[in-house]
Amino acid sequence: MKFIHAADIHLDSPLSGLAMYQNIPIELLRTATRDAFTNLVNEAIEEAVDFLIIAGDLYDGAWKDYNTGFYFSREMGRLDQAGIPVYLLFGNHDAESEITKRLLLPPNVHQFESRKPTTFQIEKIQVALHGRSFREVATTENLAVTYPDPVPGWLNIGVLHTALEGNAAHAHYAPCSLAELSAKGYHYWALGHVHEYAILQRDPCWIVFPGNLQGRHSRETGSKGAVLVTADETGIVSVERLLVDVLRWHHMDIDISELHSLEDVVRFTGREFQQLIVENQEDKPITVRLTFFGKTAAHGELFGMETHLRAEIIGQAEAMGLDKLFIEKVRIETQPVVTASEIKARADAIADLQVLLEAATSDQSFLEDLGKELQFLAGKVPYELIETVPILKDVRDGNLVQIIETVSPGLVAYVTSTNQD
Repeated sequence: MKFIHAADIHLDSPLSGLAMYQNIPIELLRTATRDAFTNLVNEAIEEAVDFLIIAGDLYDGAWKDYNTGFYFSREMGRLDQAGIPVYLLFGNHDAESEITKRLLLPPNVHQFESRKPTTFQIEKIQVALHGRSFREVATTENLAVTYPDPVPGWLNIGVLHTALEGNAAHAHYAPCSLAELSAKGYHYWALGHVHEYAILQRDPCWIVFPGNLQGRHSRETGSKGAVLVTADETGIVSVERLLVDVLRWHHMDIDISELHSLEDVVRFTGREFQQLIVENQEDKPITVRLTFFGKTAAHGELFGMETHLRAEIIGQAEAMGLDKLFIEKVRIETQPVVTASEIKARADAIADLQVLLEAATSDQSFLEDLGKELQFLAGKVPYELIETVPILKDVRDGNLVQIIETVSPGLVAYVTSTNQD
């Protein structure tokens, strides 16, 4: 007997932080969550699984229109024609109170109630599935303690949307402990809510987060998908990942301590891309966030050049024929080779600049004038850009001292590098 356990599909959720950038395939972003789900349905049909479990957050929230429902109904119809039932539980994003539009689904789709636990029994393979959907978005009660006892002699599966005992990256909904889940006497717990794949326990029962189906932003890196579970009369035999995502997010932290110029950085990054492509054996599109760090002679030349550096790096990728590699963002977090104290020891205008910048953080009159000027400029910037550029968020929040402390080393290094002759 085989079944697929999936969760956190977030149908039609936009992939954030990319639309503002050039060279990003907008159509791929728009349909990514649907394409990943279609891949999942294809896998279910190809594997001829006995059933599919969706453990919460099928939807990302209230539908904008009925198109989301039309799409899901069509995919469920494909499974119905293949004789594959679906057991659907709702989580915090698609809680009963959140979804205002609904459609009748094909008869193969069985939905867990929210007011009390529901048990579905599949007689021919003696499987019992127990679950309880979210009624409210912020469900903070322990739902697991309300689940029924296992059906004797059958394979028992618990379906639950939960943060367990807490996860820093996810809201603390439907909290419970591994010990509480184990004590239920089920063979397998099909969990949702945490977007990272994890097998938390194998004995005395399996407790599994499949992760989300498609990474949607730069914090959801790596491969994404569901799990294929095989069982026999003795219990769970194996749990294997099914990777169905259509685009992956990747972070590259590049040490440029030994480099001396922007051109060096661009060429070096191109060589790093070649290694990344070798490692990407599944040949899926990759969206990369680059962070450059280290004490480097290139620090001054890189000051304020994130946009230009990103364009240069895209040019390198294009020249190398890397048509499935997209640059999401470039961050420059380098440091100058020469320290502030060494700069101050110089007897020239650059030393004077260093002293002025240090004094600026405690000059209230200057800070007030600077704040007015920056707020005026920030008011003309699109909100999405403010949310994705840290220094613009500091302007909005009035963190002027932090801005000066962040910008000063780069400014001094830039002036130093342009006056070396």
